[in-house]
Amino acid sequence: MEGCKAGDRKMQELLYKQTASKMLAVCMRYAKDRMEAEDVLQMGYIKVFQKIKEYRGEGSFEGWIRRVMVNTAIESYRKNLRSLNVVEIDEAYEQPSTGFDFSRLGMQDLMKVIQKLADGYRIVFNMYVIEGYSHKEIGETLGISEGASKSQLSRARAILKEEIIKMEGFGYATYTG
Repeated sequence: MEGCKAGDRKMQELLYKQTASKMLAVCMRYAKDRMEAEDVLQMGYIKVFQKIKEYRGEGSFEGWIRRVMVNTAIESYRKNLRSLNVVEIDEAYEQPSTGFDFSRLGMQDLMKVIQKLADGYRIVFNMYVIEGYSHKEIGETLGISEGASKSQLSRARAILKEEIIKMEGFGYATYTG
């Protein structure tokens, strides 16, 4: 880390090699495809190296890099001017909570269905379920209401459940329950 702070290219390359595969996985959750994820990854590392002096040693360094990647993915999403398919919570049809256990699904299968989600659903799902943002934080970050965030999450879960059930019917998913 000290070498990276000093601008040492070899140390930057070493940090990249040690963390890039994990960070690509983070970027893949937010991107539509691998090419977009790789673009976000590259932009993210540019920010990491530009802002590394701001890292204060609070929490893990890898966690700090991960946060930079998530923020870069969200910024990229906003910059590309994709419109969220936002439905306010009171306008959304009632989606009962089914208690479906996504954790029992194989990671590759889950990644495939997450990437199929519409942009708004995918971003909110990742921010809430994987990154642990609150609906209030999601709303502030994306410029939508808390209710819209909740609606997006509910709809994303319903779509994921439908897709997983379809996969099970064709024997692709590893989910057994």
